[in-house]
Amino acid sequence: MPGFTLTAATHAPVEEVWKLLFDPTRFPEWWAGIETVRVDTPGGYTMWPDGYPDFPMPQHLRTDHAAGRVTVSCQVSDIDVTWQLAEDGRATTITVQVTLPAAEAGRLPRQRELIGVSLGNLTGLAESEAGHPA
Repeated sequence: MPGFTLTAATHAPVEEVWKLLFDPTRFPEWWAGIETVRVDTPGGYTMWPDGYPDFPMPQHLRTDHAAGRVTVSCQVSDIDVTWQLAEDGRATTITVQVTLPAAEAGRLPRQRELIGVSLGNLTGLAESEAGHPA
């Protein structure tokens, strides 16, 4: 399966980052390309993208707090995005791994761009909410 991995560090404690990853209603604040979110069921939500495609996309959210991991799976395109958190003293290392089915491989460059921007947005917002300057 095509995919990529990106990593960033933030001065925010792991709890601040976890709050932003655990709550899909907060995704539009930092996840590039997401216009709005509606929570449908525990672990399920619908995301409306900003731009292409221009229709609602159901998502599945799986969390593993003990492992510091959140996985978002698109139920339309089968793209999986796994956010992994690791405490590093008072800071947090965030690793995000994206996998796409072969049929979606053409979307890889755009996904890399969106996730890269999102990773920066996430670290900045977590730092801001923790009282650290971004």
